[in-house]
Amino acid sequence: MSMIQSGKLALDSPNSTETVGGKVDTFKQVDFPTPFPAGSGVIVQVTVQTFNGPETPGVRLHNVSNTGFRIRFNEILGGGVSADGKHTTETIGWTAYTI
Repeated sequence: MSMIQSGKLALDSPNSTETVGGKVDTFKQVDFPTPFPAGSGVIVQVTVQTFNGPETPGVRLHNVSNTGFRIRFNEILGGGVSADGKHTTETIGWTAYTI
């Protein structure tokens, strides 16, 4: 039987673009309202639900577990424009479910 939880959060990025894999000290921890059963395979999907900043906020996830996940913006580079990684506050919707 699968289990589903969802939520939303306000997320910003006052830090430069993170370019080192596994370096997550600038990520924000999100805890699920109710932990999923131990040993569950958990998938998290996120969507930016606002358009407050002009740059495209790429979303990075890390350490998805049965109790929560870590998240941050890493602005997307493109069109010859360098993104600095910093981004204003946006609303992020998330859905987590077991597989």
